[in-house]
Parts: sequence; C-alpha cells; structure tokens
Amino acid sequence: MDRSSHPRSRRIAPVVAVVAAAALTLAGCSSSSGGKKSEEGGANASAGKATTPRMTVAFVTHASSGDTFWDIVRKGAEAAAAKDNIKLDYTSDPNAGNQATLVQNAIDKKVDGIAVTLAKPDALKSVLAKAEGSKIPVVGLNSGVSDWKKLGLLEFFGQDETVAGEALGNRLNQVGSKTAVCVIHEQGNIGLTQRCDGVKKTFSGKLETVFVNGADQPSVKSTITAKLKQDSAIDHVITLGAQTALTAVQAVSESGSKAKVATFDLNKDLTGAISKGSIEFAVDQQPYLQGYLAVDALWLYKNNGNYSGGGQQPVLTGPAFVDKSNVASVAKFAANGTR
Repeated sequence: MDRSSHPRSRRIAPVVAVVAAAALTLAGCSSSSGGKKSEEGGANASAGKATTPRMTVAFVTHASSGDTFWDIVRKGAEAAAAKDNIKLDYTSDPNAGNQATLVQNAIDKKVDGIAVTLAKPDALKSVLAKAEGSKIPVVGLNSGVSDWKKLGLLEFFGQDETVAGEALGNRLNQVGSKTAVCVIHEQGNIGLTQRCDGVKKTFSGKLETVFVNGADQPSVKSTITAKLKQDSAIDHVITLGAQTALTAVQAVSESGSKAKVATFDLNKDLTGAISKGSIEFAVDQQPYLQGYLAVDALWLYKNNGNYSGGGQQPVLTGPAFVDKSNVASVAKFAANGTR
C-alpha cells in the first residue's frame, strides 16, 4: 500500500473512537439522492447500504476456537461488510506461522483489502511486506498498537494495551489491593504481555505473572486454584479475557480464597458476573467496534481515499472500566453479542 502521501512531519492528536465511528457510519448511510451517482462520479449509499462496486476483504485473526471475544469482533466486521457491499473472508489461527499463511492466501486471492491482528508481529513481517508489494491495503486491529506503523499498515483500531494495564494497576491501588496475580492465557502474545507489564508499572503492591493454556480451561482452573492455595495473601486475580475470568471465579471458590477477580474484556456472561458481584470490574476495549471500524476503513480507503489518524495515530477503542455502577447500560448490548 502507498503511504507516501501520509503526513509524517506533523504530530497528530489521537483519534477519538466515538467520533471516528460516527464519521465512518455517516459515510455509508442513506441519502436523498436514492443511490444515484453524484456529479463528481462517486457512488452514494441507499437505504443505509453502499452501492459501490463489490469488494472482498480478508479478515485474519489469531483467535482460538471457542473464544467468545472473537465472535464479537466478527459480528462487528460482518455488520460493516453488510453495509458496505463487501464479501468478508474471515479466517483465524492462534499459531503465528499459520496466521501468516492465511494472510498469504488472501494475497494470492488478490483481495481488495486485509484486516489483521498482530499478536505476534515478527511472524507476520515478511508476509505483510508482500501485501504491501502487491499494493493491497492492510489495516490492523486489536493487537499490535506498537508495531502497525513499522510493518507498513495503513491504520490501526484497538486499545493501547500498556495504557490499559496501567489504568488497571491504578484501579487496584484505589481498591487497596496488596498482592495480585496476572494470568496470561497465551504465551508469546505481545498484547497480553503488555497488559501485565502495564499493571506492574503502576501497581504499588506485589504482582506475579502466571502462565496458563487458555485452550484448556480445566487446566486453567487447576493452576489458579493451586496458586491461591499456595499463597493466601493474594487478594486479586487479574485475567486477560472473559473466559479465563469466569474460570478464575470457580478457582477462587474451590480454593477457599477471599481473592477478588478483575479482568480485561467482556461478554454476556461476564456482565452478568459483574452484576452479581463475583467479578469486581472489567476493562472494555469494545471488540465489536474494532471489527466494524477495520472493515469500514478499508471501504472508505478504497472508495474515497480516507484513512484515520493521519497514518500516524491509532484509533483507540479503549480502555473503559465496567463495574456495578455502569454494567446495566453495557449488559443490554452484551446480550445481543455486540459488546
């Protein structure tokens, strides 16, 4: 993709996700022209759906099977694709080498754009260079906020994981935590590591990192249970995904610990757990918005040459805290599988 025209010398303020979402949505909504072409030759949208030529977008993530977080991301991507007259080719593989192969497959198919997660950016460096050489625009989402620019991507949609971790660390200080464990459910995932590192940076208490296999929830529960039995001083278990958080609640119960559970990311079941008090709070990065904006951005770039953040700043979709005070307003969307 050609990023030579992007402004590089001027520092641009971070883009606010809400504003970006509104702008992108308006770009594809209905108008009084009834879908006719304008005098300038551009195609307008009709009845909330684009009448621009059909395009194909490959959406390639590092999602593991059964992780409901990625169902939410995919829903957002599918909503944007339906609005923008896009054929969405969604694929995923948690193995970085396999994910790179999926990107290569998309290049071979000569798709019109690629949206990709960068959980393990080094493994994707070579294939993303091939996409750039093939002049296929690529945007990043979810993972890779520290790497998307140097890998030549056009835009990025997600949260700064270090900043999110720092915010959670400060929240632990506010609630008086003294000893916590941060549970990483996928080794080598740079975004997850950044979360725990961010917590450690601001948390004034003792923090230990524990690695588990997120694809095997029974082993996750046994590992956390054993850790809580080993150290009764632990007052908070920090997990990095909704599924692991719900498993951690079970581990706390079985171990007899008085530790509280806090987490990153949401789903329907997790909002219910916050309402009941079994989970103290969650950091929400709005995965639906990430999927939606990534696909919509490729449509805007293809049809109008638009790009968010001036090619220099990410569009931040988080972090935001969800706890008992505001969970009701979030839960109604989580029930629809969009939050």
